[in-house]
Amino acid sequence: MPELPETETIARDLHAMVVGRVIVQVAVTRPDVLREVTADRLCTTLEGLTIARVWRRAKLIVLDLTSAAEPWHLVVQPRFTGGLLVDDGRMPASELAYSCVAMRLDDDRTLHYRDVRRLGTVALMSAARFSEYSCALGPEPLDQSFDVVAFSGCVRSSQQPIKAVLMDQRRLAGVGNIYANEALWRAGIDPSREASSLTQGELQHLHGALREVLAASIAARGTSFRDYRDARGERGTFVEQLAAYGRGGEPCTRCGRRLVVTHAVDGRSTVFCPGCQY
Repeated sequence: MPELPETETIARDLHAMVVGRVIVQVAVTRPDVLREVTADRLCTTLEGLTIARVWRRAKLIVLDLTSAAEPWHLVVQPRFTGGLLVDDGRMPASELAYSCVAMRLDDDRTLHYRDVRRLGTVALMSAARFSEYSCALGPEPLDQSFDVVAFSGCVRSSQQPIKAVLMDQRRLAGVGNIYANEALWRAGIDPSREASSLTQGELQHLHGALREVLAASIAARGTSFRDYRDARGERGTFVEQLAAYGRGGEPCTRCGRRLVVTHAVDGRSTVFCPGCQY
């Protein structure tokens, strides 16, 4: 966490809130979150840059920054407890206490990267470095070009469990534990099934289920259990629509059998229905 829907929500919010703003001052209070850049270099490089675009790649939030010299990409990977919040001066002290990087903008607001457990990262990349980094990631499941044929090419060659394949960022970008569980439940597929064993019909069903659950979660502004907040500090509501993840031991809403929780598939919490997932 956050996964594709959560980072997409944050990126869309930030794009509407900070595009066109100039970064006038940067303070790094927790340098251990930084990657590929020192605190001093981050501050000197970012100051004076304009935020041209905020968007998502996989589970990353990317800020495109422009200057007269060269473009830069600020690449944020929130992981479990990280997030980007815009402070107009009213942010609670409880949130400010976890600020790791603070970027003051030219309208006197401050963009914070806050992270309770500091497991997320903030990296500064040149255009060439970011292109290299992005090319190592799989395709985006919500792209128009990502049809059933493309999906089949991502998963059918693997002998790994289909849940593990869905979460492999080199094969498919942005899907994590929550939405792999949910998509497989919707498609009626056992998470431990070998990916190469899926029929074309099952792949088509799973492709549709995956895209549907990701789109539905984006519409609900993501899933909040404990730490995830959007760029305004608000919670996502997709938790109310979860059919599998977090519901181990409860009745399946489709067939009534008790949902099973296991860590045997990929070491993560896997929830599935033994009655209607084959």
